[in-house]
Amino acid sequence: MALPKVTVVGAGQVGATAAFLMATKQLADVVLVDVAEGIPQGKALDMMHARSVEKFASTVTGTNDYAATAGSDVVVVTAGLPRKPGMTRDDLLAANGTIVRSVIEQAAAASPDAVFVCVTNPLDVMTYLAWKVSGLPSERVLGMGGVLDSARFAYFIARATGAAMSEIDALVIGAHGDTMVPVPRLSTVGGRSLVDLLTADEVAEVVRRTVNGGAEVVSFLKTGSAFYAPAASVTSMVAAILGDTGAMLPSCVHLDGQYGISGVYLSVPAVLGRWGVREVPEIALDAAELESLRDSAAGVSDSVASLGIGA
Repeated sequence: MALPKVTVVGAGQVGATAAFLMATKQLADVVLVDVAEGIPQGKALDMMHARSVEKFASTVTGTNDYAATAGSDVVVVTAGLPRKPGMTRDDLLAANGTIVRSVIEQAAAASPDAVFVCVTNPLDVMTYLAWKVSGLPSERVLGMGGVLDSARFAYFIARATGAAMSEIDALVIGAHGDTMVPVPRLSTVGGRSLVDLLTADEVAEVVRRTVNGGAEVVSFLKTGSAFYAPAASVTSMVAAILGDTGAMLPSCVHLDGQYGISGVYLSVPAVLGRWGVREVPEIALDAAELESLRDSAAGVSDSVASLGIGA
């Protein structure tokens, strides 16, 4: 039986790692596309050399031509400039906006029936831009941020509690950046709320590490940004989409009245399936959590406005 087809745009660290994970998990045949000649071809060939070791049937093809991406079921957009030390996600806004606009125009023309998953930062604004440029229904354009932020939260919860990762269910909502909203009250260890397991100061420290998690990686690497966890996060979303699983994952989705927020892309729990976002059920937030989420949404709206893309 033929495998689905996934295009990964951007053969940098995130894109190449995601392509390799998707191939080894046999989720799809992958097309890795990049503007740099030789880079996607070389990385794809290297991955194919690993087939006999990892025993996967999926293929990975490297190209500079969007014609090779035609008919993709999912397009993952990782193309863009990475953050450097001292650089905020908003610093990337104008440059990556130009890149994402070009990518979406070409990829959507080649695969008009695809689901698009954005990874490029600043994530929430780039996902909104991708939606506007593509002309696709909003449920078929989504972003990765919430899965990654929740994964980082889970890691720091494990560090603080000593619990196994399998016992932890962590939730972060809101923008993928400094205004993200970790939700300790709804994050659990063995079914027990984090706020019942740690002191207020300990919870605050776990939240702080989570919000600064990406910047901490950048500070160590100095010449790049995180890629293993982002690649694993987007791969989990692609698996839910291609498998039509109905998994509820914190994803950057278009809000249309949920939580009193409209016309913005923001990470909240969403049910994913073959055609993207099946449903955005509202979880029960308390007044403080809801206020933080709305503040986060307002920041995204301001960034969208600064990029000159209206509703």
